[in-house]
Amino acid sequence: MENLSYMEIREQICDVCHKMWQLGWVAANDGNVSAKLPDGRIVATPTGISKSFITPEKLVILDREGNILEAEEGYRPSSEIKMHLRCYDKREDVFSVIHAHPPGATGFAVAHKAMDMYNMIEDVAVIGSVPLTPYGTPSTAEVPDSIEPYLEEHDVMLLENHGALAVGSDVITAFYRMESLELWAKITINAVILGGSHDISRDNIQKLIDLRGYYRVTGRHPGYKVFNPEDEILHKKD
Repeated sequence: MENLSYMEIREQICDVCHKMWQLGWVAANDGNVSAKLPDGRIVATPTGISKSFITPEKLVILDREGNILEAEEGYRPSSEIKMHLRCYDKREDVFSVIHAHPPGATGFAVAHKAMDMYNMIEDVAVIGSVPLTPYGTPSTAEVPDSIEPYLEEHDVMLLENHGALAVGSDVITAFYRMESLELWAKITINAVILGGSHDISRDNIQKLIDLRGYYRVTGRHPGYKVFNPEDEILHKKD
């Protein structure tokens, strides 16, 4: 983020918003994206506008308490900005936050299932298990309070009956994590349709986690953590 100009960061946010809409992760005014600038200010998507229509001048600038510093007339930040601010407050390494409703991953959130499968090589190494955070009423402190206990170990979370959240060291990294989450969810759903999802062996899981440094994977990782050990569909036994 430090090597990007203010305009480049704003353009990245808009590009990601457009991709989210094109991929079907958001509809109408759903979803929100923000980034922390090098000077500590926050640039965020406004409420009440489709992500397909976002342009740089429509973004709003906030301080770390969520007060509006710059905004075009009639624009204000997303009602979920409290969740974004909590991520920045608790994780100094986070410089971007994305919230969306990708159908596959959100299906897990609606089914009240954490994505704790260790079934895909890339996701074992890059993301690890994804927790299901407790339900929180949108626009209230319940949502940031519900995610806070998981921020220390996780870069990706499911929001119960709501959607998904991804954080990163920059806008593109956060987007890639959301993209990986959604593909992983779709693959797992297909595996379940075909009879069940089989986890990789514990020894091989640890080998993949140990390779994070070799592959220069950034961010946090929970290690081996299973939230639904008795789920015979997501953790099918041979």
